[in-house]
Amino acid sequence: MPELPEVETIVREVRPALVGRTIRRVALSHDDILRGVSRRRLQRSMRGASIRGVARRAKHAIIDLGAHHLVIQPGMTGSLMVYDRPLTPDEVRYAVLRAPLDNGQELVYRDVRRIGRIHLLDHEAFDEYSAALGPEPLAAAFDDAALSNALAGTRQAIKKVIMDQRRIAGIGNIYANEALFAAGIDPSKPANRLTPEHRGRLRRDLQRILEAAVASSGTTVRDYRTGTGQPGRYQFELLVYGRQGEPCRACGTRLTGTHEIDGRMTVFCHRCQS
Repeated sequence: MPELPEVETIVREVRPALVGRTIRRVALSHDDILRGVSRRRLQRSMRGASIRGVARRAKHAIIDLGAHHLVIQPGMTGSLMVYDRPLTPDEVRYAVLRAPLDNGQELVYRDVRRIGRIHLLDHEAFDEYSAALGPEPLAAAFDDAALSNALAGTRQAIKKVIMDQRRIAGIGNIYANEALFAAGIDPSKPANRLTPEHRGRLRRDLQRILEAAVASSGTTVRDYRTGTGQPGRYQFELLVYGRQGEPCRACGTRLTGTHEIDGRMTVFCHRCQS
């Protein structure tokens, strides 16, 4: 599933084309991606709305329509793009939501497997949604104390904790693996056993890796594409994710892969992480 760097990349690329534009009409090919809103209400609320802003919260793209916020969770195969040309037959086939704009361009949410989700929230519901999420790790206020607060009160494995969106927003399996390796922390280590030195190292490496991934337009392992339809480039920088059984690039030890920590593939080095 696209994580913070991937969604941030998408948002940055579509924002200039969307802000200030008016949605002329809305077409939806399938209802199964909608959550908490009907097709009719979504179309009625979007039609004629002016786009006031485009932002990211956690792993979701947020389109500010004034009275409502359109919240899009891309899922593993979703992409959000603005087209200034007719769509190809393949693009039409997987275009779940199409919204022509007042300048002739078209906002398209494309999702091959329809794993993504679309919510339409009024101001109160949006505030509740945002309040339920943890702090943004790239925010200026996310310092060592903020990370300590996010980790407080739990004995769960540190990898599982930093992927909990209620504690820290936007981190998924790729960047949890990479940050814990960079910080030299065993991903199964209970969060309450991290020392202040561990926490400081983790916070710095987490921010460094997320910023580098954003600068590289995210990580494309399989389906992810940017807001311009291009693959990301950070997959060439990954040190552990997807490399189970291969030698550690720091010490040469064979990397271990396990599903036992949180049901996802966790890759780590027994020698470098403790």
